[in-house]
Amino acid sequence: MKYSIDKKAEDFLFKYLNNASPTGFEAAGQKIWLDYIKPFIDTYEVDHYGTVYGVVNPDAPFKVVIEAHADEISWFVSYIGDDGLINVIRNGGSDHMIAPSKRVNIHTKKGIVRGIFGWPAIHLRDASKDTAPSVKNITIDVGAKDKKEVEAMGIHVGCVITYEDELMILNKKYYTGRALDNRMGGFMIAEVVRLVKESKTKLPFGLYICNSVQEEVGLRGAEMIVNKIKPNIAIITDVCHDTTTPMIDKKEQGDFKCGKGPVITYGPAVHNIIRDMIIEVAEKEKIAFQRDAASRSTGTDTDAFAYTGGGVPSALISLPLKYMHTTVETVAKSDVEDVIKLIFASLVKITPKMRLKYLS
Repeated sequence: MKYSIDKKAEDFLFKYLNNASPTGFEAAGQKIWLDYIKPFIDTYEVDHYGTVYGVVNPDAPFKVVIEAHADEISWFVSYIGDDGLINVIRNGGSDHMIAPSKRVNIHTKKGIVRGIFGWPAIHLRDASKDTAPSVKNITIDVGAKDKKEVEAMGIHVGCVITYEDELMILNKKYYTGRALDNRMGGFMIAEVVRLVKESKTKLPFGLYICNSVQEEVGLRGAEMIVNKIKPNIAIITDVCHDTTTPMIDKKEQGDFKCGKGPVITYGPAVHNIIRDMIIEVAEKEKIAFQRDAASRSTGTDTDAFAYTGGGVPSALISLPLKYMHTTVETVAKSDVEDVIKLIFASLVKITPKMRLKYLS
């Protein structure tokens, strides 16, 4: 099948990625996502914590989920010093090593307050005992002289903080920026349902396009939503590491590279029959793919679907990504397109009469 990211899709992608969607505060991003998929779905639901899913064929008894997670890593204000400097704690897997010199947005009821993670000049530090950045010593400066001035800006303990960096295109082949993990997944499943609609594909099941919250703090949104939807099959998409990135050991982390196609995972949480079907589809459609092996868990929402609600036959299709949990996360445009094509072609292959039990 043919598919390429067009201007409509790319405009949505930039709008969606350039909007903040920190864990626990995903609502604004979810609204952008839902507005985009509304023309392609029959109905939608939003749960108590903000997970959103659109539905095609809502009355069908057999249910198939395609899922990504909507949240991005961020920081919380944890302490405001008398000198006006702000200490932070993680909200998800934020990396303290990249924080110094980064610009940030502090989200308050009065609106965005801009700040910076400051860091002392190199020639003022003792090179023999140079201190590395840590959560204990990085601080945010908002240009305030004292705590009172900080609080007057609307900043308080519990305000969430995101990086200011926006999405860009690198060498016409790569998307790079913050929060590609995993709102690029949200983009991909949105494009899948767009393909279903625009190709007039008739699916013999209910299709649930699910953008879950709170993955970065323990797969929480997926845990909640699987009990609500009670699907028969789930195909999850997330990111995995491009292990050609410097300082990564391929023998430990696997051998994956941006531009070489989606990564299909083997592991206890991955249902063998669903995974093998996806591989057969990839081979038939001549979509290049890579293979991964997960030892105990996948570390993605696949685990939540597989082990919740009595167990949902689930598979994982990952997008290779460089520099995870930084502000320059990078993916190949060709891989994004291939994940979309692979999920769509796999949906066409699924029927309610599929054999899903090993001993049947």
